[in-house]
Amino acid sequence: SQSEKENTDLSACVADDLSDSFVSGDEDNGGLVISNKNMNEINGNWLSSSSNSISEARLKAKAKRRLRKNSSRDSGRGDSLSDNGDVVRGTTAAPTSPKSKLLDRKSRLGKGRGLPKKGGAGGKGVWGRSGEVYEPVVVDEKDPNYDEAQENCVYETVVPPLDERHFEKTVTPIVQEYFEHGDTNEVAEQLAELNLGSMRSAVPSLAVSLALEAKASHRELTSRLLADLYGSVLSHSDMEKSFDKLLQELPDLVLDTPGAPQLVGQFIARAVSDQILSKSYIDGYKGKVDCEYVRVTLDRAAVLLKMSMGGLRIDNQWGAGGGQRPVIQLIKEMNLLLKEYILSGDSKEAERCLRDLEVPHFHHEFVYEAVVMVLESKGEKTFKMVLQLLKCLSLSSIITVDQMRRGYKRIYMDIAEINIDVPRAYFILEQFVDKSFNMGIIDMKLRDLCPCRGRKRFVSEGDGSVVKLESC
Repeated sequence: SQSEKENTDLSACVADDLSDSFVSGDEDNGGLVISNKNMNEINGNWLSSSSNSISEARLKAKAKRRLRKNSSRDSGRGDSLSDNGDVVRGTTAAPTSPKSKLLDRKSRLGKGRGLPKKGGAGGKGVWGRSGEVYEPVVVDEKDPNYDEAQENCVYETVVPPLDERHFEKTVTPIVQEYFEHGDTNEVAEQLAELNLGSMRSAVPSLAVSLALEAKASHRELTSRLLADLYGSVLSHSDMEKSFDKLLQELPDLVLDTPGAPQLVGQFIARAVSDQILSKSYIDGYKGKVDCEYVRVTLDRAAVLLKMSMGGLRIDNQWGAGGGQRPVIQLIKEMNLLLKEYILSGDSKEAERCLRDLEVPHFHHEFVYEAVVMVLESKGEKTFKMVLQLLKCLSLSSIITVDQMRRGYKRIYMDIAEINIDVPRAYFILEQFVDKSFNMGIIDMKLRDLCPCRGRKRFVSEGDGSVVKLESC
């Protein structure tokens, strides 16, 4: 049985130990003499029973150490000895890969209870056991480094004030980005995060100087920005200091923008209209101006303010940006542009006015209205002038090929409804499309898409009489 086998192994280990410990020497040399009959007589001395028990305990301890050494060497948890000296057979550990051994966090010394190191709280990148809650650290007043003044200390982020060197690099991208999205609240939030300090009054002058080199829609956005920043970010004194600085810099601004005096005058008039500047601001410069540019600027602002009393709306002097205008207003302005061109015949002026509308994505509407005007006209003058205008706009790439194609396709789709009011619309459209193709305004594919109205056939032209005979 298993117990007999264990006793046999233990007896073998004890016998080996006895053979190693009590080696018989040469009888001639007077070595050890062991009696085969009585094991209690060793070297001529008689041993008591207590000495036998001590020697047996030592032998068992030595055998146990050997077994442990062998088990750790074989990296398996094999046999071990219990407290009473019995051999305990353990289960052999299943072989594992080196990777699993590397990630195994259990003890490899063959000792312990097989639990993870540090209760699972150890290892790289581990701050504690899972589910462990860290409590706030209690300050020890007996600590030699304890400072009573740090108890009520409040830490805040301090932003250094902008100097003149970094001001323009920081604020210019904010204003240029505003020209794209037009959100004044976002600009106010970005400026509030900065510590402008003494450079706060330079914000309006920087925005106006950038708007002078931009489009009319950007100037309108700048006027709205100044009105929205007034009170929340900028004060009344900041506005006055900023416009004073603009008047002083006018000789330099004229070098880049020749029309700067008139434009700055419009900004001043708009600021007074929006109640950003006081009405007495212009009067404060009377008799104190030596620069000719400043005089022109103040005269322009005074004239606009007088005209506003007569009904002129200064709040709309710049006009709105193309994407911000209503579609109906854009269509009216395009029709007015076409009528002025038919009367004057100045294609360059029509080109400039169309560019100032700043709606390149809506130029297909201009093409549509131009062709409709040709279909509704009764003479050849409008026919030829519109062809010449579309030719100029196509060569200058103000109207792209895609916008031109979309305008003609819209006419093709609505020609049936137009024909109700203009009976000869199909015939005029065919002639206009052919002329447009000959002048290089459209391509052959777009010309072939032109709809044709089927002409009514009379009985004399076909086989109507044959059909009548067969029906009879």
